[in-house]
Amino acid sequence: MENFVFMGVFVGLGFLFRHLKAFPVQTAQALNMIALYLALPAIILLKAPQLSLTKEMMVPVFIAWTMLIFSALLVYLLGKRFKWSRETIAVLMLVVPIGNTSFMGVPMVNAFFGEQGLPFLIVYDQFGTMLIFAGFGSVILALHESEGTVNPMRIIRQAVTFPPTIALAVGLSLRFWPYPEMVVRLLEKMGSMMTPLVMTAIGFQLQIRMNPKNLQPLCFGLAIKLMVAPLAALLLCSLLGLQSLGVDVSIFEAGMPPMVTAGALAIAAGIAPELAAALVSLGMALSFATLPLLYWIC
Repeated sequence: MENFVFMGVFVGLGFLFRHLKAFPVQTAQALNMIALYLALPAIILLKAPQLSLTKEMMVPVFIAWTMLIFSALLVYLLGKRFKWSRETIAVLMLVVPIGNTSFMGVPMVNAFFGEQGLPFLIVYDQFGTMLIFAGFGSVILALHESEGTVNPMRIIRQAVTFPPTIALAVGLSLRFWPYPEMVVRLLEKMGSMMTPLVMTAIGFQLQIRMNPKNLQPLCFGLAIKLMVAPLAALLLCSLLGLQSLGVDVSIFEAGMPPMVTAGALAIAAGIAPELAAALVSLGMALSFATLPLLYWIC
């Protein structure tokens, strides 16, 4: 698993860079922004023309939304059962159902499934994760702000102006016009930056802090996100008789750690910030063990 080893090297470099004064505290954010505005759109532009409205391509969308309902319901029931605070339930509702399916997903899927798995990842991420984040995530945040109102136009604007979404629209519109060879090579070069950028950023911001009072919701939240949800997706697909590469990638994507952006928004909104930070950081660290295990199970 050569690619997986390479990812570990970049994570280690990022962790090292965090302890060097030459790198400012905004280094991880800068790396993530380059990945968001350059590397990820390049990958989507390359792979979007390969997307087609087949039954197999609908599986990632089905799994993404089903796991949203499953995870959110499970978090709510556990919260009521253990009498967690309103803020604890809110941060778990925001962070647990929304996975890091692009930044973490692209290098992981590429490492385990190869480039043939990326079209299914794009569908899962764009028509699943990003719509869930823009819609469900915005509603959760709005309901826990002081005014408690939801702005639909703001949600729509955020969704349609997201760089990967724009790249998807452009890529789909050009699916019948092959790219010139020079454009393909340029997009491949930009897309190849994804793993070094993202994994270095992950290593740079990897910082585990656990407050004992958050231990129970933290353990339950990560258990749902990293193992329970993907195993539920696996069971569902087995019951429905679904077997394909798209199914395997979708189950794998369902086990991605919590989205960094979702955690950052929870922190910015003051919704259980310590728990949000722990969910993201510890989730990323544990995923290097749980994702290979999930791949083996699938």
